[in-house]
Amino acid sequence: MIMIVSDTHCYYEMVNIQINYAEKVLGYDISSVIHLGDFGIYKHHLKDYFKKRKEKFIKPLYCIDGNHEDFNHLDKLVKKYKDYFTYLPRGTVHDIEGYRFLALGGAAYMDSMITERGAVITNQQINKSLSHPPDSVDIVISHDCPMGIGVPNTPGFEHFGEPGFPRGEEIAARFRPRLWFFGHHHKWFDSKDDNTVYYGLSGIWKGFGLLDDNYNFTMISNRVEWEESGFIEKILIKLKIIRPDSASFK
Repeated sequence: MIMIVSDTHCYYEMVNIQINYAEKVLGYDISSVIHLGDFGIYKHHLKDYFKKRKEKFIKPLYCIDGNHEDFNHLDKLVKKYKDYFTYLPRGTVHDIEGYRFLALGGAAYMDSMITERGAVITNQQINKSLSHPPDSVDIVISHDCPMGIGVPNTPGFEHFGEPGFPRGEEIAARFRPRLWFFGHHHKWFDSKDDNTVYYGLSGIWKGFGLLDDNYNFTMISNRVEWEESGFIEKILIKLKIIRPDSASFK
């Protein structure tokens, strides 16, 4: 059983908390975890958790990037911590437990004050995604949602326009994936067209999803309380990326 999570924002311990809940409380056997971005790829947080505290994930974890990572040092950091998690670059396809996943981290441009240059999905990355053969992808994993699937805007973000990144429909038309998972918007969501079922996941502190070996996906609600614990959160609150209650940051 693959666990799907999103938006950890440096609270790495949430991953093991949710794995333990799935296994010890619900009775599922979790084989690996796929993280849909905003994992929190920041030097000091990674060093504190994995090196100083000597923590590790109890299951293999694969992650894409979101829009809140250290993009200036991303390549160096994911290489340095490759023994702790596996980073899936944008526009690449990976075979994980029998499924072929197209990875597309990043997000649509929002505002220069809160959107780092490296966070924005580029046309080049879309073109790289589209360069794969049509029959090479079973499931798409992205951080942001593709535009036009009906994801409602988050209150307070309406002025940024319709949620989602452009050209997602080209990816959907080329690969006709059975499933498409995304995070970023911190809300549960699902919709379906003729070929694809789209699932949006809330932040990891609200729960996770479970994917079996036959394309069956289940959303699990498990609210975990957390404490504000670092300068990253304070900066995000100051820039109005997140609210003090940690319920609405994107």
